[in-house]
Amino acid sequence: MILPIFLYGHPVLRKVTKDIPLDYPNLKTLLDNMFETMYNAEGVGLAAPQIGLEDRILVIDLSPLADEDPSFMHFKKVFINAHIIEKEGEEASIEEGCLSIPTIHEKVSRKNSIRIRYLDENLQPHDEVYEGYKARVIQHEYDHLEGIMFVDLIPGIRKQIIRSKLNKIMKGDVNCSYKIKPLSRK
Repeated sequence: MILPIFLYGHPVLRKVTKDIPLDYPNLKTLLDNMFETMYNAEGVGLAAPQIGLEDRILVIDLSPLADEDPSFMHFKKVFINAHIIEKEGEEASIEEGCLSIPTIHEKVSRKNSIRIRYLDENLQPHDEVYEGYKARVIQHEYDHLEGIMFVDLIPGIRKQIIRSKLNKIMKGDVNCSYKIKPLSRK
């Protein structure tokens, strides 16, 4: 089922998420819905707060970008109760966008390497290191689990410049090709 994506301004996007219990009801259905919602919006990642949940879950599928990097072809992952343990390496500033902040793209600086502990869709534990673009996408989605959005990481002057666009998004004054749930309607 395709779910609406909560837009910038919704309080749920600012809450720090909680680990889910191992007996979380209908987990498989939720994960399927998250992937379907993400694909419908043509995204490569989606975190539970973006669909209104305060659960520590995110999904990523980089296979649509496999033309740019063949290693993305089979990079479809579920991260449950994820916790980034380390961020290291050089910082790179690359343009990012977000399904919860449509029409806005800004350069964001992030570390090149992360170590993350999480459970997969079968609730099996993992402790892994990711680098490059994979690390960037994981960090972007992980930030949602911490109540952080990419616009929080841009310089103050850039945020002032996009303030009116952010206000329009909060009012629902934005055209999206996917289902959205703005804070209010225009």
